[in-house]
Amino acid sequence: MKPGIHPDYQQVAFHDTAADSYFVVGSTIKTDRTIELEGVTYPYVPIDVSSESHPFYTGKQKAVASDGRVAQFNRRFKNLSAK
Repeated sequence: MKPGIHPDYQQVAFHDTAADSYFVVGSTIKTDRTIELEGVTYPYVPIDVSSESHPFYTGKQKAVASDGRVAQFNRRFKNLSAK
């Protein structure tokens, strides 16, 4: 490997603001903010969604009806039929 061309790989603390949970992962992301977790200072990156708060991973996703476009149209306008 060529020296000096790779980004710095370090442990980074990500904060899922939706679930208010922290996790530390190795990353090359750049940030000026830091946070102290369990006595260790890490670079800090807030994020909106992670596996802790995303409905797919938490099992709280909503089932969406997969009717066709025609069925959806008929259901929406069934009361407007000409008499």
